[in-house]
Amino acid sequence: MNTRGLRSQLKDSVPVTGLCPQAGPYGVQDSLRRGFSSVKNELLPSHPLELSEKNFQLNQDKMNFNTLRNIQGLHAPLKLQMEYRAARQIQRLPFLPSSNLALDTLRGSDDTIGFEDILNDPVQSEMMGDPHIMTEYKLGVL
Repeated sequence: MNTRGLRSQLKDSVPVTGLCPQAGPYGVQDSLRRGFSSVKNELLPSHPLELSEKNFQLNQDKMNFNTLRNIQGLHAPLKLQMEYRAARQIQRLPFLPSSNLALDTLRGSDDTIGFEDILNDPVQSEMMGDPHIMTEYKLGVL
């Protein structure tokens, strides 16, 4: 009797949960670690301009960097990107809202009032958690 063939058949008949990235060890989504599943996140954009609007700031930055590179040379966009990266890292503790004023000032959008300035009020946010757990999660302790 060929035991190697029998092992191969048994191995192939056992379902593998690793093929589904959202499935946990029991074949069910791990909502605690990955959050709740949402059909909205898996859908394609419903309107052709939706993807363009979602990436507006990124496209605007690329265009500005290309223009700056053509006018002043390679050093100008590199310096500006380093300043953007440094300004993005300046934040308050994870449980406190951060306004990113330095980044807005670098982009020149500190004197404009947009949709996110009015309807993105952190006081009205539904997310409220324990400050200690949120800080430990941000630091990678948990």
